[in-house]
Amino acid sequence: MKTLFCASVSAALLTISLAAQPPLFTTAMPKEEFAARRARVMEQIGDGIVVMQGATETAAYEKFRQSTQFYYLTGVETPRAILTIDGKSKTTTLYLNPTNERMERTEGPLLGPGAQAEALTGIEHVAPRDEFLKVAPTLGGRTVYTTFRGETGEAGTPDREAAHAAARKADPWDQRPSREDWFMTRLREKAPGVEFKNLDPILDTMRTIKSPREIALLRESSRLAGLAMMEAMRAAHPGMYEYEIEAIGDYVFKSHNAFGPAYFALVAAGRNAAWPHYHAAQAQLKDGDLVLFDYAPDYQYYTSDVTRMFPANGHFSPDQRELYGIYVRLYQAIMTSIRPGKATDILADAVKKMDAAMTSYRFTNPKNREAAARFVDGYRSRISNPRASLGHMVGLETHDVAAGFDGEYKPGMVFTIEPALTIPDDRVYIRLEDMLLITPAGYENMSSFVPVDPDAIEKLMAEEGMAAGRKR
Repeated sequence: MKTLFCASVSAALLTISLAAQPPLFTTAMPKEEFAARRARVMEQIGDGIVVMQGATETAAYEKFRQSTQFYYLTGVETPRAILTIDGKSKTTTLYLNPTNERMERTEGPLLGPGAQAEALTGIEHVAPRDEFLKVAPTLGGRTVYTTFRGETGEAGTPDREAAHAAARKADPWDQRPSREDWFMTRLREKAPGVEFKNLDPILDTMRTIKSPREIALLRESSRLAGLAMMEAMRAAHPGMYEYEIEAIGDYVFKSHNAFGPAYFALVAAGRNAAWPHYHAAQAQLKDGDLVLFDYAPDYQYYTSDVTRMFPANGHFSPDQRELYGIYVRLYQAIMTSIRPGKATDILADAVKKMDAAMTSYRFTNPKNREAAARFVDGYRSRISNPRASLGHMVGLETHDVAAGFDGEYKPGMVFTIEPALTIPDDRVYIRLEDMLLITPAGYENMSSFVPVDPDAIEKLMAEEGMAAGRKR
């Protein structure tokens, strides 16, 4: 009996120990989703071969986050991985560094080469990384598809990466080649005659239409962003600092197991909002300020982008209510026009509704009327542009890729609208932003539960918030 009891206890402790270990492969979606993506790539490369590298560890004590394109095809979150997808042999191979027992004793286990990795990832062959040195020379004369664009990780976007690359090349003291360029240089040395083609357009087109599992992750990221918006409204009061509002977002995101922020927090009180990407977060909220809060999480590699504005003291002044009120009506004119189809048709419908809203709205401040009229005319001028869009795509990155977008919105696309109504001379800036999914019948607003109506905002702000020392 004693032996049986000890064995049972040992088995239970082993189960608890295994359950407490970090997962060796992503739990965000099944391996079949990644396999289907690799199969779609294989269909498009003919006899070519994909060769791409994952992200490295960083020179800091921070969590590892895989580069976006590599994660999209593998779900693998191990540093310095290399992937090949061979269109000729119809095989996929993942190359991983062997497990480092010394490191794992301090930081926990990582996925290493072998049968376990093959079973977890669904990739046919998972070999030691050193074996790629033997494979590289065999690529001579072949077409190799690889990523030309610089890799993006936490809070990264293609536009920011491109700007960083351009700044690096323009700096006479910092003209290093990109990691992608260096990788191709080394492959040319190992495999003379290799021809490189850019893999990014293939992946970017695939990423433009989201799968049901991706949409579920985007919904959750949007939900967390919305919870942060609402908690910030409850907590805000004059005397609070912008960084305290930002900290509320950080807490909400982390407490729901988000990896971190999808982009730096934009918390702008009063005139600071006139800088659309203001992120210093050092100003103190003053009585009479409108506060812009634009912040969202990176949840299981999927992001969101949500913005709300609210009065620091919990009450819109008459002039704020007038300007914000017409903005909401114009914003809703856009929202209620969204459906599958050409952006130009959506814009034409929206402008008709905006014109009607302007006609019926009662203005007391001429500046507010002029600002609203400029806003409508800005949309009117875009109706004739066949490449017009309503906002930016969102997915694995906040400013997501849009290679598959030709001016027509299709089911499965996820994007935001974030139009700004401004009075530049007075540094007045009004903006909202929501996460929108195109559906066969219209659209779904993933962040619709976060109030935009001024009365609803005031009601929410009257509720008790999480920040200590809250005053009204």
